[in-house]
Amino acid sequence: MTVIKSFSVGDGDMFYINHSSDNFTIIDCYLNDDNKESIVNEIVNISKNKGIKRFISTHPDDDHIGGLKYLDDKLGIVNFYCVKNEATKTDDTEDFKRYCELRDDTKKAFYLEKGCSRKWLNKSDDERGAAEIHILWPVVDNEYFQDALKKAKEGKSLNNISPIIQYKFNKGVTVVWMGDIEKDFLEKIRDDLDLPKAHIVFAPHHGRDSGKIPKELLEQLDPQIIIIGEAPSKDLNYYQGYNTITQNTAGDIILDCITGKVHIYVSNSKYSVDFLDNEKQNRFNYYLGTLNL
Repeated sequence: MTVIKSFSVGDGDMFYINHSSDNFTIIDCYLNDDNKESIVNEIVNISKNKGIKRFISTHPDDDHIGGLKYLDDKLGIVNFYCVKNEATKTDDTEDFKRYCELRDDTKKAFYLEKGCSRKWLNKSDDERGAAEIHILWPVVDNEYFQDALKKAKEGKSLNNISPIIQYKFNKGVTVVWMGDIEKDFLEKIRDDLDLPKAHIVFAPHHGRDSGKIPKELLEQLDPQIIIIGEAPSKDLNYYQGYNTITQNTAGDIILDCITGKVHIYVSNSKYSVDFLDNEKQNRFNYYLGTLNL
């Protein structure tokens, strides 16, 4: 089985995937003085027996790399994944400096693009199985992506250099992350996207209306659940017509993935939804329900 956790970290993103194979993946981080010790201790403890640990950075905005220096100092990141970029900032924080060090390290960095393959990311061998992480975007020579890279190099918006990431559990759930890609950008590139069906989608830009997935792409993804991240509620799009889990009120979210289903848990015991089956699970605290695929 695989466990995916989305941390409730305020107006930011942080996830890990504890794979059923010998892999452990972290996607983004947003740590502060109140949560960094408990979250990083959890990650270190859970990943200690994994042969491959990787960090995937969607883009280097503060709410996606906050605490990266602390995480790297504690964990020792040796597999760092991001799109190839030359992003700059006028205010160089310690976390952004560490991001640049990792991004530009030829021994640690691997650059993401549509269809890329790498041993143990999505290729198995006799030593270990793959993490089954697949990159659906970017197409690096796309004119709009090239423009996003140019803006990032100039220290402007970083959101649209985000990759689209798919995790696919064997005979089970498919989950998609889209970083902070913006709605207008998705409209521009939609003809270059051929998105496979996903059972669960983490809404881009924390679920803000500015990251609303266009109708045509939602029809391609056809998600059973959209998870809306943490942001001021006035800025959120609640994706009417779709089943949603809202992290603002649900808290931490755990997806316990097994063949044909996902048992879902949240840290807020008072949070509830009406679209999941009750299979009376108790592996983690505060069982929300089960999504049968």
